[in-house]
Amino acid sequence: MRSDIVKKGHNRAPHRSLLRATGLKDEDFNKPFIGVANSYIEIIPGHFFLDKVSAIIKDEIKKAGCVPFEFNTIGVDDGIAMGHDGMLFSLPSREIIANSIETVMNAHKLDAMICIPNCDKIVPGMIMGALRVNVPTVFVSGGPMAKGYTKDGEPIDLATAFEAVGKFEAGEISEEELTDIECNACPSGGSCSGMFTANSMNTLMEAMGIALAGNGTILALTKEREELYRKTARRICEIALMDYEQSSAYNIRNILNENAIRNAFAVDMAMGGSSNTVLHMLAIAKEAEVDFNLSDINGISKRVSHIAKISPSLSTVHMQDIDKAGGVNAVMHEMDKRGEILLDNLTVTGESLKERIADAKIVDTNVIHTIDNPYSAVGGLAILYGNLAEQGAVIKTAGITGERVFTGKAVCFNSQDESIKGIINGKVKAGDVVVIRYEGPRGGPGMQEMLAPTSLIMGMGLGDSVALITDGRFSGATRGASIGHVSPEAAEGGMIGLLQDGDEIHIDVDNYILSVNLSDEEVARRRENFKPLVKPLKSKWLRQYRMLVTNASSGAVLEAE
Repeated sequence: MRSDIVKKGHNRAPHRSLLRATGLKDEDFNKPFIGVANSYIEIIPGHFFLDKVSAIIKDEIKKAGCVPFEFNTIGVDDGIAMGHDGMLFSLPSREIIANSIETVMNAHKLDAMICIPNCDKIVPGMIMGALRVNVPTVFVSGGPMAKGYTKDGEPIDLATAFEAVGKFEAGEISEEELTDIECNACPSGGSCSGMFTANSMNTLMEAMGIALAGNGTILALTKEREELYRKTARRICEIALMDYEQSSAYNIRNILNENAIRNAFAVDMAMGGSSNTVLHMLAIAKEAEVDFNLSDINGISKRVSHIAKISPSLSTVHMQDIDKAGGVNAVMHEMDKRGEILLDNLTVTGESLKERIADAKIVDTNVIHTIDNPYSAVGGLAILYGNLAEQGAVIKTAGITGERVFTGKAVCFNSQDESIKGIINGKVKAGDVVVIRYEGPRGGPGMQEMLAPTSLIMGMGLGDSVALITDGRFSGATRGASIGHVSPEAAEGGMIGLLQDGDEIHIDVDNYILSVNLSDEEVARRRENFKPLVKPLKSKWLRQYRMLVTNASSGAVLEAE
């Protein structure tokens, strides 16, 4: 066992002495040591109950003949951090989480691991850390939140609450209606109930084979979810108790390979996941040492049909509805009818993906469409290129509410805060393209999510007539013609930094174009005196991050050399 290096032999007597202080007995030193990487934190709705989840998992691990060691990562709630400088710390937290997983697992030479993530950057951070350690690893998230209802019985969620602010600002709803939404949009623990970033990533873990079936859709705080926790704990022990050659076949890099990455993007396209999955899956691909680039995504999108539309793209459908309609397995089974997914890959349960989904079926075709009746013949995400995004930009096509071809005049803001003030004060009109820059990985730094401005645009009735582009990113709850991850970003001299109010911007989603109508001579003239804005920073961590981070086209990973 990997852990023998810290527990076997006379020269490890001091190590065993320390381990005995934690409660270990003689018989425990012949058992596999299982890391239980938890992300329990009291301020995140998807995480405040994870201490109870880890207790269930550790109990099952002990019953199965292994020794659990729980440790924690940090967590940031993007919804609570949204709209102020707290959001600067969200994406950087992914790197801290990955580093903490690598540190604890390698410092103590644990044999295998269960990861318990749920929300925001915690899922990809844990996956990135697990790939560095490369031991058998099974993921089980805390589970999605139930959808909420207004007093009139209308289904709502966090996206409703953000958009309600815009409606209130526009005088479309009363303070009483705003309060009703506030108090009922998030009715219970769990990751926010739509296909936002957390549930997108929790769903993609099924597609990658690193979690059990149901991980993305079974509601949090239910008996069904508890059984999933117990099955996951039993499975990691089954693997850890195998002989070395058998168990090492389940090292995470043997499962999360190039086919798994491609399957994750394919399922993302079919279900219209968050645009943030592009950022995180590119980073995961780099950690897995898989040759996959931003430019590969459109090829997948062209051959994958969009068959499941979930909030925020369709406000009445939430994760619990997908679960009842057949879950992610039903989506993948339907995709297989046209060869849109690679099914030979091994999963952590020991079966191939093909075997896992063999008996799956769609229970409700109003929720999960058939492959012959898709919402769209192409996937729910697209990468746009042009002189405004030479290295690419990302749009969640599943969330577009207006036209897929749009030409408008730029209204430029040098920060999210500026844009919020400008939108509220009426600076943005129908036909405009809102430009929010200096919010990229380096410029922000930390690549803030733009849910506040996009929600204001939707709430004020401009969603069909205004586009938005940014070198920042979006919440999974964002909808509308919102284009993010523009690379190169303004802080590194990208074209987005050269834009001026009134510049004509052209967007053509189906032809993957994002461009500005400027001559080469005019661009050269603007570049002569251009100096990117550098925001002052008090935070030492954010200064370090800004020095090391790459742009969004590379997954905003940190330069290691």
